[in-house]
Amino acid sequence: MASSTNKKVVVSRFDREPLSGFVNPQSYLQPAGIELLTPTGSVLQIAYADVKLVSFVRDFGEPESKLETRQFTSRPKTAGLWVRLQFRDGDAMDGLLPNNLLQIENYGFTMIPPDPGFQNQRIFVPRSALREVQVLGVVGSPLRKRKTKAVSQEQIEMFDKT
Repeated sequence: MASSTNKKVVVSRFDREPLSGFVNPQSYLQPAGIELLTPTGSVLQIAYADVKLVSFVRDFGEPESKLETRQFTSRPKTAGLWVRLQFRDGDAMDGLLPNNLLQIENYGFTMIPPDPGFQNQRIFVPRSALREVQVLGVVGSPLRKRKTKAVSQEQIEMFDKT
């Protein structure tokens, strides 16, 4: 793992303490689980079945996202698929997935959380951690045409028609 490409993450696990460390965003999703480099320098392989979510964070010391910021309070402005995730432990969380479904990973979903300005910039959720994924809306659909301004009929002609 090259240090310049490593990102800070906090791995939340079911029934265990969270783990802090670093991941290479290009290669941390392995067939056997998530590859995590701990702050002490050891490499861990965490099985997807044990992982609830992986939060890409700004700093390790800041608290986790508050429960009220786990769902959007109004329709999101950023383009994407607005989804609600139901975890297998009964917890729920909203997020934005990319409109391009080819960007969805084989092992789970990487999404923008409701409050990316707080602590979590992006979140990865393994498929095995979920009971249900609901699409609540499509934001910024390319199918919607922008309305053009109608030209006033009272506008005078520049040239006479002869």
